[in-house]
Amino acid sequence: MSNRGFSCQRAILNSPAYASAVAPLALAIALCGCTITSLHMPQTPWGQARQVVNRPSPYAPVPVGPPSSPPPPQDTARYGDSVDRVVASVDGNPITNFDIENPGAAAPSSPAGSNPTAGMDPDSTLKQLIEQRLLDDEAQKYADRVDESEVDRFIQQVEEQNHLTDDQLRAQLQAQGSSYEAFRKRAFKQVETMEMVQREVRTKIQVPDSDIEAYYKSHSDEFAVKDEKYRLAQILIALPADASPDKVAAAQKKATEVHDLAVKGKDFGELARQYSEDDSKTKGGELGEFNPADLNDQIAAAVKQTKTGDIAPLVHTHYGFHIIKVEDHQEAGVQPLPAVKDQIREKLANEQAKGKFEQWVDQDLAKQHDIETLN
Repeated sequence: MSNRGFSCQRAILNSPAYASAVAPLALAIALCGCTITSLHMPQTPWGQARQVVNRPSPYAPVPVGPPSSPPPPQDTARYGDSVDRVVASVDGNPITNFDIENPGAAAPSSPAGSNPTAGMDPDSTLKQLIEQRLLDDEAQKYADRVDESEVDRFIQQVEEQNHLTDDQLRAQLQAQGSSYEAFRKRAFKQVETMEMVQREVRTKIQVPDSDIEAYYKSHSDEFAVKDEKYRLAQILIALPADASPDKVAAAQKKATEVHDLAVKGKDFGELARQYSEDDSKTKGGELGEFNPADLNDQIAAAVKQTKTGDIAPLVHTHYGFHIIKVEDHQEAGVQPLPAVKDQIREKLANEQAKGKFEQWVDQDLAKQHDIETLN
């Protein structure tokens, strides 16, 4: 983290403990880095509804990395006939004993470096591999519905989740012996799957208001907020401490123009990545949650008069000009139903979606293919 970025984020805060806490944390992050085998990628088909425009990071993260399963042994005499014995087929494409013993190698569209069937018995692993073959085949039908801009947004989410710039992502891929082109192809497959599940499962789920109200009444403790909190994002037009009046005026003009774009509804994350001079720009300006007492007095005064989802008035501190978005504001006490209605709807839809997804694969998708299992 650069000195400028550290100072800029400090400008948001008043807490004296912040400086001493963040410095070693920033150093630890810088030293640890993030290998591609620990890279998080949005996935989980039934996780949330897919949004084509300005999609947040809604899918549960799973590790992505280079292939970890070994290739099939070439000397079958050494290992015996059981190595490549066919145990099942999907539309004539065989699944062998080797595939069951090394499921990561048998499912090329699965996130590399992961083994979703670890710990399963052979029959369960076989079932999982058959389902993966069905999904891979079905997802190909949606290739013409995915454009490159959606893949760009997907990769952007990966970078934001892992706090990486595009150059850092490419460097880590290269260090792990993988190419950006291969990574992008895998991302395209992931977006294909999201499109498929959205159409085949998510769009068919309805959560009535009565279910939402019943859940709210029976789980009120889930919506209790002990301390008031703000979740903020910012775009910083930075200024040095000794900036001349002309430089201050130029920075204010630029900040006002960017502020106007944000108020008019331009994507805040994109604006942050383009204009912000704070390290948070790589995360779309995301700063996290703060108690009101921890905020800089000028920032606190601005966000206090701003509704959730709105842009606060332009704030000038000795760090520069701050364009602040109030992404969430939770007041102490039990949150009212309107404030959490969408959250409950999403939770209940997710619960339905998982069952619907499994039902669709087992009952609908399986009937469209020739599946044979051999003893």
